[in-house]
Amino acid sequence: MNNEDEFYDAVTGLDSDESCEGTSEASFKDAVVYDGAQKNNGAVPQENGIKKHRSSLPAPMFSRNDFSVWSILKKCIGLELSKITMPIVFNEPLSFLQRISEYMEHTYLIQKACLQSDSIERMQTVAAFAVSAVASQWDRTGKPFNPLLGETYELTREEQGFRLISEQVSHHPPISAFHTESLTGDFVFHGSIYPKLKFWGKSVEAEPKGTITLELHKHKEAYTWTNPFCCVHNIILGKLWIEQYGTVEIVNHSTGEKCVLNFKPCGMFGKELHRVEGYIQDKSKKKRCVIYGKWTECMWSVDPQVYEAHRKFEKKGTTDTRKQKQEETEAINEDADEMPEVQETVAVVPGSTLLWRISSRPAHSAEMYNFTNFAMALNELEPGMEGVLAPTDCRLRPDIRAMENGNMDEASREKERLEEKQRAARKERAKDGEEWSTRWFQLGTNPYTGLQDWMNTSNRIQEVSCHFSPVYLQLFSECPLKTDICLRNQLRSRRIYREDVIWSSVPQSGLWLPQLIQ
Repeated sequence: MNNEDEFYDAVTGLDSDESCEGTSEASFKDAVVYDGAQKNNGAVPQENGIKKHRSSLPAPMFSRNDFSVWSILKKCIGLELSKITMPIVFNEPLSFLQRISEYMEHTYLIQKACLQSDSIERMQTVAAFAVSAVASQWDRTGKPFNPLLGETYELTREEQGFRLISEQVSHHPPISAFHTESLTGDFVFHGSIYPKLKFWGKSVEAEPKGTITLELHKHKEAYTWTNPFCCVHNIILGKLWIEQYGTVEIVNHSTGEKCVLNFKPCGMFGKELHRVEGYIQDKSKKKRCVIYGKWTECMWSVDPQVYEAHRKFEKKGTTDTRKQKQEETEAINEDADEMPEVQETVAVVPGSTLLWRISSRPAHSAEMYNFTNFAMALNELEPGMEGVLAPTDCRLRPDIRAMENGNMDEASREKERLEEKQRAARKERAKDGEEWSTRWFQLGTNPYTGLQDWMNTSNRIQEVSCHFSPVYLQLFSECPLKTDICLRNQLRSRRIYREDVIWSSVPQSGLWLPQLIQ
């Protein structure tokens, strides 16, 4: 399935000079886990009848000012970084699988598209959702933890109406697959992401290879697109800042309509920083509307003729005075890429319709890795969750948990321990001639693009919802556990989580699989 002929040793820690990642799965055994229920006497906090998630982390982020990444990156200019282990201080306490789930922060946009009767209006809303899916990366300069092979994550948000599962299906190259469904059956959102990273001297560029697919069942429509490039500037010196750039094409495979979005690079004077501009065309290639805004702020739509008239009026009234002044005062810094002054508002063209506006972040976000409210709760262990989650779930990783709790030394030690167990497990598989078997996804063909894609196994998310998520514990008695298909799946699970494979470390109090099979 994926090439594991090469094996890369890993050396981690705050003082590591150069290191590479191991391959294969690992265990979260003996993890010391923080359970938010301890402060709530085991009760699930609620507000106005809706489950209330935590709004902060257990500890603020660790200062990165005393650490230099240059000793590690100086030999990697122009190279792909998936095999390089950064000091843990440059991470954020989330796995990349959890970062992917942040696509769903603005799920209401998908639900809105499901209710719209006009296909152009639906495309506008889907385009806004595609932009909103990358909005959480604004000022998020911390690197998420690379998922271990076989690592999983599941998330149910009843108040937002979706459930998600994801899995690290390959380690070299690193591929993360996800599958999301509406709780009411209105939509399916899925894809697989291969984040290819390159270091260019003063910046790191991430190319998010992989196709994203959104299916709206009511309208029998399917949309596909890929995410823009992401670049983190001033890795070596100066203030870190992020920009997104590149062309994103969203295709409605049912109607032939297309939306082309241009995420603009900041340019010489930063005038285009964060700006997104594009259009929607029908199957005859006629422009139906223009979409514009900033991925850090909001998106608007307007009639193409109105937009062009407004641009001509703006150009007519513009002089070169301001440009000349900028050129005179622009200071050239050879050591750092200065972040342009951010213009926080979008000049709205008269007659425009608002498609999306970013949610405000917590007041203490800067002290919490610049997390959004949605991201703040992704690693939260809700009451009773530890005993029913799959033992491969991100929330049970002791290195991420230790970092979240502010214990950087422990986080570094645990990260190294997991990578050592990865190497041992990979060698054991190679010795026995075993191939790694994915749990919830299979490599297949995307029916809309014709390209290879990791697809969720039939009915797997229903099984996951019944077996793993605390929200669905009451459904255990209704789940057809004695049917042949379900029994075979459970026996397969027991084989995957057997004791000689390191991922089998189920919490001793839970003994999750034996209880289910009995």
